[in-house]
Amino acid sequence: MTQHTDLPSDLLPPAVRQFLGAHIVRDADTASSFLTEDAVIVDQDETFRGREETDVFLRDAGSEFAYTTEQIGAHRVDDTHWVVTVRLEGTFPGGVAELDYRFALRDDLIAELVIANYPA
Repeated sequence: MTQHTDLPSDLLPPAVRQFLGAHIVRDADTASSFLTEDAVIVDQDETFRGREETDVFLRDAGSEFAYTTEQIGAHRVDDTHWVVTVRLEGTFPGGVAELDYRFALRDDLIAELVIANYPA
C-alpha cells in the first residue's frame, strides 16, 4: 500500500520528475524520451510494450477528457522503484481519481510504469 508523503517533486529521480512534467501537459514525445526502448506501461489492466506501443499510449491516454493533475504524494521504495500518487479531477466518469504511478528505473530511465487506482 502506498503511503502518502510530503516528498517534494525535486527529490524524485530526474527521469520520473521530467516524465511526469511532460505527461501532465500531454507532451507525449518528451515523456517518451524518459522511457527505455523496451519499456512497459500498464494502465487499467492494459499492457503496452516497447517504444511504438508506449508512444501510442502516451499520445492517446485520457485525450477524450479534460482534467487537472496534482501530485499528492510520493515515496521511494528502493533505489530503482518510486511511487507517485496523483489526483485527477475532470470530465471523465466519476470526475475524481487518485492514481499511483509506480515507476521501475533502469539506467536512469523508466523501464516500467504501472498506473493503478489508489486504494481508498
